[in-house]
Amino acid sequence: MWLRVGAMVARYMYLYRRSLARSGEVFFWPVMELLVWGFLMTYLRRHMLPSAIVWLLGGMIFWDVLYRSQQAITLSLSEDIWAKNLINLFIAPISVFELLLATCFMGVIKATITILVLGTLASVLYAFDILTIGAALLPFMLVLLLFGWALGTFTMGLILRFGKAAEALVWGIPFLVQPFSAVFYPVDVLPQPLRAGAYLLPSTYVFEGMRAVVSHGTFDIRTLGIAFGLNLVYLGLGSLFFGLMLRIVRERGHLSRLGME
Repeated sequence: MWLRVGAMVARYMYLYRRSLARSGEVFFWPVMELLVWGFLMTYLRRHMLPSAIVWLLGGMIFWDVLYRSQQAITLSLSEDIWAKNLINLFIAPISVFELLLATCFMGVIKATITILVLGTLASVLYAFDILTIGAALLPFMLVLLLFGWALGTFTMGLILRFGKAAEALVWGIPFLVQPFSAVFYPVDVLPQPLRAGAYLLPSTYVFEGMRAVVSHGTFDIRTLGIAFGLNLVYLGLGSLFFGLMLRIVRERGHLSRLGME
C-alpha cells in the first residue's frame, strides 16, 4: 500500500516541479497575504494594543495551514478532472483510501512549506516569532490539517456528485467556515446565536488557543482534546460522504462523463 501511496505523492510532486503556476500556489499567494496582513499589523500597532495586533498575523499563518490542507485534496483531484485523467486514475491499481491518503500527505507537505516560509518572513519582517507559541504549535497545526482534510473530502464528494458546476466550492468551502472559526477575532465578538455553532468547528479551538498562548501564555489541553474529537467525527463523515458520492456516480455512469467532459 505504502509503495502505491508514495508513487501518487511523487506524481503530484512532479507536477509542481514542472509547473511554475502550481508552485506559485504554494509560495506566491501565502507570501502576498503575509505582506498585506503584516503591513496592516504594523500600521495598527501604532494605534492599538500591540499584543492584540499580533493575533492578526498568527491567525493569518494558521489559517493558511488549514487552507493549504484542504486545497491539497481538492486541487489534486480537480486537476485530474480538468486534464481528463480521472478515468485513468480510478482504473489504476490504487484504492480510494490510498488516493485520499496520498492527497493528505500532499496537504502535510504544502502546509509545512507554508508555515516554514511564512514563519521565517514574519520573524524577519515583522518581529513575529511563531515559535513563541511553544509546545502548542504542533498540536494546533495537526488540528488544522485534519480539519482541512475533512473539508477537502467533503468538497470533492460534492464535485463528484454535481460535476464542474460545483468547482467554485474548491475555493469557497473554506471561506464558509472562516467567519465562524474566529480566525482574526475572539468568539465573543460573534452574535450570541452563532457562538454555539462556532464551537462545533475544530478550527475555533485552535485560533482561540493561539490567542490565549500569545496573550497569557496559557495552553488548555482540554479544549484541544475537544478539537481532536470533532475532527475524528468530521473526517469520518467526510470520508463516508466522499465514498457514497463516488459509489453513486459510478452506478449512474456519471464518473466517465465527468472524466471526459
